[in-house]
Amino acid sequence: MSAQGTPSAAGKTAGESKGLAKPTPKGAWTVTFLLFLFMVVNFADKIVVGLAGVPIMTDMKLDAEQFGLLGSSFFFLFSISAIVVGFIVNKVPTRWVLLTLAVIWALAQFPMVGTVSFTTLLICRIVLGAGEGPAFSVAAHAIYKWFPDEKRTLPTAILSQGSAFGVILAVPALNWVIVNHSWHYAFGALGVVGLIWVCAWLTFGKEGPLEDTQAFAANEPQIPYVQLLTSRTFLGCVIATFGAYWALSLGLTWFTPFIVKGLGFSQSQAGFVSILPWVFGATIVILTGWISQVMTARGYTTRISRGVLGSVPLILGGLILAMMPHVSGAGMQIALLVVGSGLCGAIYVVCPPMLGEFTPASQRGAVIAIYGALYTLSGIIAPSVMGTVIQRAGNMLDGYMTGFTINAVVMVGSGVIGLLLLWPNTEKARLTRGAAAQPAGLKGAVSPT
Repeated sequence: MSAQGTPSAAGKTAGESKGLAKPTPKGAWTVTFLLFLFMVVNFADKIVVGLAGVPIMTDMKLDAEQFGLLGSSFFFLFSISAIVVGFIVNKVPTRWVLLTLAVIWALAQFPMVGTVSFTTLLICRIVLGAGEGPAFSVAAHAIYKWFPDEKRTLPTAILSQGSAFGVILAVPALNWVIVNHSWHYAFGALGVVGLIWVCAWLTFGKEGPLEDTQAFAANEPQIPYVQLLTSRTFLGCVIATFGAYWALSLGLTWFTPFIVKGLGFSQSQAGFVSILPWVFGATIVILTGWISQVMTARGYTTRISRGVLGSVPLILGGLILAMMPHVSGAGMQIALLVVGSGLCGAIYVVCPPMLGEFTPASQRGAVIAIYGALYTLSGIIAPSVMGTVIQRAGNMLDGYMTGFTINAVVMVGSGVIGLLLLWPNTEKARLTRGAAAQPAGLKGAVSPT
């Protein structure tokens, strides 16, 4: 392990890769910025239910279990749609797929502007989740058509930042609408913003020139999906990100209700406190992307510059979160929650590039989508578990602390497993050798297309 992780051991390979690297095409950063805004809208759509959680529960007379179900409902079709669309983008240009997804998001918000039943709200969140399930994987696949492998970590970090900025920018604005007008209008505002992005993408969005997936499908070696999806790095990415997404989905649904009902802040105060984990997480994501790219450029293997760099913060974050029930004072509890959950962001930056390392370009859209579909399953489980724990606890604050302790255990366990399994550099060599050794006729017969 140590030999593979040193600059000297990896320097020659890295140098050769840099010598063969393609330049970044003109317009790559414009598309990256548009996709960053795409993720800003995506996470603003996600956060609105959690932000308006207390008014929604009050108006609709929902208990904690019902609200937990509402939070989980967003993810009911999330994974299924991610997989289906992942295979579609192997054949269809990402420009049109991204446009379709954004239109679905916008239209799913408008029914909430008027009087709405719990059933209608539930259905709209399920539809929205189906539209947003493929978002990150399709956006990452689109960006990788603009950047060669050794330059992908930083744009992936910027793409991931859309989640943080979606919350940082949206929370104060949406909370103002909720406090001064109604939570109904917060949904309508998001629908309008979604349509504005659709217009911008129609005007400036383009398909990346570095990869033609149809040409790649005809010329590059294909690896059977069963080998790609059972490789240890793929499994490590799924498990590690599952733990990180557990924390994220709790933050989307339960952070603001915890601040208001658990710690006694007002709705106005909670709007500002709620952005703190995302501000800290944004810093972690950018630092991880920059450090990873610098380490790769200096010759460290991607086992170190991506696998270890992504897993260790997840473990540390879980250990910090586990301290919450053992400290007193709202300020200290918020600080531990902010730092513990914020450290999770590192894993989102490194996993898509790791999968891109060893996955053929013509199969990458599906593999990244399946990865996203599997790890986001925690979004179905986590909000509902928290709601059940709170409902059955002796008092509300104890319920929250038990829920956050469960979160900590999941994070530490998934981080340790990720640390053991993430070896993208050796994965690439093993799978490539297997594909090269496969006879041409047999390869065409057994490899899915």
